[in-house]
Amino acid sequence: MMNLRTQLLALTMTEGIGLVTRTRLLHFIISGNLPTQYPWSLETITRLAEPQQCMRIAQSYDKALDRASTFQLPYLSYFDEAYPDALREIHQPPLILFYEGNLDALKLPSLSVVGTRLATPYGLETIRHLLPTVISKGISIVSGLAQGIDVMAHQITFAACGVPIGVIGTGLDVVYPNRHAALQKQIANSGLLISEYPAGSKPLRSHFPERNRIIAGLSSATLVIEAKKRSGSLITANLALQNNRDVLAVPGSIFSETAQGTNELLSLGAKLVVQPEDILESVQLLNTI
Repeated sequence: MMNLRTQLLALTMTEGIGLVTRTRLLHFIISGNLPTQYPWSLETITRLAEPQQCMRIAQSYDKALDRASTFQLPYLSYFDEAYPDALREIHQPPLILFYEGNLDALKLPSLSVVGTRLATPYGLETIRHLLPTVISKGISIVSGLAQGIDVMAHQITFAACGVPIGVIGTGLDVVYPNRHAALQKQIANSGLLISEYPAGSKPLRSHFPERNRIIAGLSSATLVIEAKKRSGSLITANLALQNNRDVLAVPGSIFSETAQGTNELLSLGAKLVVQPEDILESVQLLNTI
């Protein structure tokens, strides 16, 4: 018999139900304005959806219900006890988190680390200088799996015997970019790999800004190491601010393109980070709230 948990899984698997509609549905569930008999009718779903998506939803919903009813892989729903409280606090929490690895990683204080794909030797030295001390305090490191700062952050976490949390913008069975297959597996084996996208989901451009809100939301604070003036890292920083998290930034040369974004964040009030202690102050402060 279908329950709310399986219903949410089916919604996540339904084509045409995007982030805005999923958030609207969640608010209706919390307020008690949706039926408690499952599955919901197609009419219940489409009246809350974007009009232009109703045809896609109608074509996909029944198949999604069938898939959800026989789904075997591990996942968390918003209403599960193990679902991270930090994500319940953000403006658009994911209905479902698919995961591979150890959920105990979510119980640790955490720091997001983001930055440019075109990391310089300065960025690598900065990570080597800052993160080992942070990791030694039992703080997990949250990041994506992009080339550059993301990969460096995970590699330093492995080297320091820390706990990595990787948040990806594809299904868990999809590796993007392909060269990070070994890294993705290592994160799942030694920490936690999570995604809000069902198996088979490809790396669509829209997925990555959506993924960034999870990176920012999971963490006690977000640290930006090297970022261009317009970059996904600044999107993550803005999402962190919107969700009442601290934004930390490492200064860089005024002549470096990859420092323009971080220097701008500092000029707008981000916390200056030059020592591990600067990070620990923010993480420990926010974990007491």
